[in-house]
Amino acid sequence: MSKKFFLSFLLFFTVSIVLVFTVIDLFESKKKPRDVAKKSESVKIYRYRKYLHVKSFYEEIAQDAVKIGMKYNVPPAALLAIAGVESGYGRGYVARITGNILSLGAKSNEPELPALYLPNLKNDSSKVLYGKIVDKYNEEQLVWKHRPKSLKKDYRPKNIAGTDKELDFLDKNSKQRKEAHIACFEDFAKMWINKNKKFKPFIEAREMLDKQVKVNGKDILFDRDLNIKFIYMISGKENSFNYRKTWAPKVTTIMKNTGLIELTKTLHLDGQTFKTAWAL
Repeated sequence: MSKKFFLSFLLFFTVSIVLVFTVIDLFESKKKPRDVAKKSESVKIYRYRKYLHVKSFYEEIAQDAVKIGMKYNVPPAALLAIAGVESGYGRGYVARITGNILSLGAKSNEPELPALYLPNLKNDSSKVLYGKIVDKYNEEQLVWKHRPKSLKKDYRPKNIAGTDKELDFLDKNSKQRKEAHIACFEDFAKMWINKNKKFKPFIEAREMLDKQVKVNGKDILFDRDLNIKFIYMISGKENSFNYRKTWAPKVTTIMKNTGLIELTKTLHLDGQTFKTAWAL
C-alpha cells in the first residue's frame, strides 16, 4: 500500500466519522427538547379537572376540607377523594338531600334518611328527582321507585332531619349545605378516625397519623405516600370504613387524576384561591 493511498484513506475515514457524529448530534439536539417538553407537560395534566361537575363539587368543599384536615391531622386530599367516591361528586341523591358526602352511617340516636318513593327520568335512569323539581315533568317522563332507608346520617336541620319533608332544603340553602358538609367532615376526622373507636383500622390510622405529624410536622399531611397509606389502612378489611378491595384503588385514582394533593397543598401552603389553585 503506497503512502499516498494510505493518507487518502485515513483522511476519508476521519471525515466520515466526523460526519456521522455530527448527524447524530443534530438528531439528538432536535429530539431531546421535544421529549422533555412532553414529559413536563404530562406532569400537570389532571384528567378529571376537565369535568365541570368535578370542579363545582370541589370548589364548594375544598377549603373546608383543608381546615378540618389540618385541625384533626387527617390528610385533606384523602378527605376530598373519599367524598368524591362516596357521593358521586355530590350528585348522589342521598348526599344531596342529607349533606352526608362521606356516606357516614348513623348511630342509633342520630337521624337517618327514611325510605322514599322517588322517580327517575325515563331517558336518564341515573338521575333521581326529589322536591319541587319533580313537578316540572310529566308522568310519562318519570319512573317511580321505592328507595330503601339509607342508614346514613341526615345532616339537615333538626326539624326536618330523618323525615321526608323538604328533601330539597340543602339545594335551596347554600349556607346550611356548607354547614352540613363541614359537620360531615368533622364527624369523620374527629369521631371515626379516633383511638377510642372500637375497630382496629381506625385506631391504627389515628396512631399512624398522629405519630407522623409529631415527627414531621403537619406538612406531612400533604405527602402522597402518607395519603395513600391512610386510604388503604381504613379499607379493604372487616370493620373498616369500606371492606371492598376495589375501594382504595378507586379513591387513590380520583386523588391522582384530580390532583387533590397538589390542590390542597397550594390552598394551604401558598394561600391561593381555589380558582387559582385549580388552574395550576
